[in-house]
Amino acid sequence: MPQLHCYVPSELAERLRERAEREGLSLSRFLARVLDREVDDDWPEGFFEEVAGGWRGEPLVRPEQDSWEDRPGLEGE
Repeated sequence: MPQLHCYVPSELAERLRERAEREGLSLSRFLARVLDREVDDDWPEGFFEEVAGGWRGEPLVRPEQDSWEDRPGLEGE
């Protein structure tokens, strides 16, 4: 497994250590999880089902759309 090195302010390093400890993880494993979550290109699992304001009613159905209407162009066109 590759090893990465980075520099962070002391205050941030301490907060990271505390958070890893609270979650029962080594600092390295905690950082790997944070980075994996931030670098992932996919939506988090369950995001659309759990998002605040998510639809909980009947399935939405888009009604048939009318054809485009012709509108005058901008002045000078």
